[in-house]
Amino acid sequence: MARVTGWIYEKECRLFKWVNNRLQHRLLDRYFNAITHLGGATATIITTLLILLFAPDGARMFAAAGFLSLLLSHIPVAISKKCYPRKRPYLMIPGTKTFSHPLKDHSFPSGHTTAVFSVIIPLSLIHPGLLWILLPLSFSVGISRMYLGLHYPTDVLAGMMLGISSGIFSVFLIHSYIGY
Repeated sequence: MARVTGWIYEKECRLFKWVNNRLQHRLLDRYFNAITHLGGATATIITTLLILLFAPDGARMFAAAGFLSLLLSHIPVAISKKCYPRKRPYLMIPGTKTFSHPLKDHSFPSGHTTAVFSVIIPLSLIHPGLLWILLPLSFSVGISRMYLGLHYPTDVLAGMMLGISSGIFSVFLIHSYIGY
């Protein structure tokens, strides 16, 4: 098992270094510094609340599912960060590029990636055509977390899986209990 874990860690460090060191460009610095905030608490909560308040009735149910998904998804995020206290890559990998005042809490899983995916899944079910816009933005949030030196690829992948599964589960709950 240790060999497999070591092999995975080696591969993800290689991918992390490629994103964090080789992709560097002034325009990407601006893009990823901005896009990363779409997965933050402020952006995801405000987005779902605005849709809940101002969208037509049909969209409100999916916004409610997005809000529920956001809440539900952060329970396993909080538990995982306590149970698997993985240090952030900028603390472990020499030469990692990061920004001033980086986060100091644990790395696994990526909360920003979890949040953005937990919100876009229910919203994309309203208008499947939005997925062509929302999915690349969500992947960009995940990539930004590596680009900024804050998360390993497996942190981002775990966040993506948590967000997607909580989004689907929340839509199922809303549909089952409210019937929309």
